Amino acid sequence: MNGQTRILVVDDELHMRSALADWLGDEGYDVVTAAGGEEAIRLFGERPADLLLLDLKMPGIDGIETMRRIRTIGSSVPVIIITAYATIETAVAAMKVGAADYLVKPVNPEELSVIVRKLVTHQQVLQENIALRKQLEKSYEFHDLLSKNARMQEIFSLVRSAAQSSATVLIQGESGTGKELVARAIHRASDRAKGPFLAISCGALAESLCESELFGHEKGAFTDAKFLKRGKIELADKGTLFFDEIGDLGPKMQVDLLRFLQTRELQRVGGNEVLRVDVRVVAATNRPLEHMVEEGTFRRDLYYRLNVISVFLPPLRERREDIPLLGDHFLRWFAAHTRKNVERISSAAMGILARYHWPGNVRELENVVERAVVLCGSNLITPEDLPEPLRQPQALVEAGPDATLEAVERAHIERVLAHNGWNIQRSAEILGIDRMTLYRKIRRFNLVRTKPVPG
Repeated sequence: MNGQTRILVVDDELHMRSALADWLGDEGYDVVTAAGGEEAIRLFGERPADLLLLDLKMPGIDGIETMRRIRTIGSSVPVIIITAYATIETAVAAMKVGAADYLVKPVNPEELSVIVRKLVTHQQVLQENIALRKQLEKSYEFHDLLSKNARMQEIFSLVRSAAQSSATVLIQGESGTGKELVARAIHRASDRAKGPFLAISCGALAESLCESELFGHEKGAFTDAKFLKRGKIELADKGTLFFDEIGDLGPKMQVDLLRFLQTRELQRVGGNEVLRVDVRVVAATNRPLEHMVEEGTFRRDLYYRLNVISVFLPPLRERREDIPLLGDHFLRWFAAHTRKNVERISSAAMGILARYHWPGNVRELENVVERAVVLCGSNLITPEDLPEPLRQPQALVEAGPDATLEAVERAHIERVLAHNGWNIQRSAEILGIDRMTLYRKIRRFNLVRTKPVPG
């Protein structure tokens, strides 16, 4: 097993470098040496090592800077700092940048052997755990969707079947449940996967621009139409067109979309040519379309055209067994992309995540884990790395049966706005809605910013 472990020894003193290499080589490790920081960075870039022994004081790039640069290539590699200048300051500096241990010259071979063996064993256990988690995830994964919940597994089967046809799909669920991910999974699992996938947020489209955006326009069709423009429907030919927040589509565009779904033909604004388009339509909404149909705000015939295959995504609070699975998945993704050596979520922090009500669903969990990874000062996410509201015993965390959906929504929007200092763009992203929808909800609930609150 030692022969599979590659150790990079970095020291500007030849006799020290050779002695360390000989000791470790005798124990069966694959040892590579470097005389300085520049050489070490180059060697590590060519082939990463499993462990680093790094001299603190070297000409040119010192050990701390070498470690920082190598960590941008391999964020989790353990490092043992070795120095002849033992001070509290150097020890603290080494540990701050993530050194796993600290040895003082002259190095005791037995002490070195024990430390290296301990770190190598620890790394092997970590790698085995990662491999097992990936293997486990694979059995719960469908494209970018991840769940071990029985209802979600049924949805995965439905999506696989739906993908084999060109039938229109209507995805319903609360904000942040992953409706666009389902739409993309349908596209990627279909024979249209090589074609375009275009997403349209109906809530972000102004009524006056919606027709041109969807159907395109001819040059000169109106004052600012200086060029011919192909609409989203035309651009999605041979692919998939995803209508997000379909419930926000205005009355006129509901009629125009219905006509297209019936004929699969369109005319650009200001044009006479009839274009036939082969496109698969997937729509999503977090609004109760059936109630809107009864109220007369959404066309019944359009609803039936869209609702050929129905997919209802359960909220995260109804599939709590997915919270640890998703939390670990997001942790690894953000740790890799931020190049931080954050390895896991503590049991105490995971307990808080598991108990929280998650009105923002998977998207809110993703944002909470991203924030925790960014703020985490060690390799372990603790309760202190989580947002304050999650750690407080308030109504949103333990939502009771007496709370109305409107009350929960109002309180959550107010909390997110306050937490982000009323930054509308950031708050809208966390809530999983566009800015215009958030502004409408602020007016609807008569929310007022009483004082600035740091994000």
